[in-house]
Amino acid sequence: MTPSLIAAALWAIAANLIALTPSRRGHWPAAWVLIATGIPLLGWVTWQNGPLIGFLVLAAGASVLRWPVIYLWRWLKRIARHLR
Repeated sequence: MTPSLIAAALWAIAANLIALTPSRRGHWPAAWVLIATGIPLLGWVTWQNGPLIGFLVLAAGASVLRWPVIYLWRWLKRIARHLR
């Protein structure tokens, strides 16, 4: 197992532990930290293990951070609607 995959697994464990803790602000500050650390980590995983493993790690990260992905999708749809 490469160091990047170990780091990605630790990121996933940290994300799940954060999700288990109660939060008054709805976990958004933690989500921003996870996104900021996850993007370079995804690049590292893809660089070391190839695009297929990188895509699998991307899918795992998107399943953990599903609400930011949903809001991003809604925002992109709104922009596309205004461009028509």
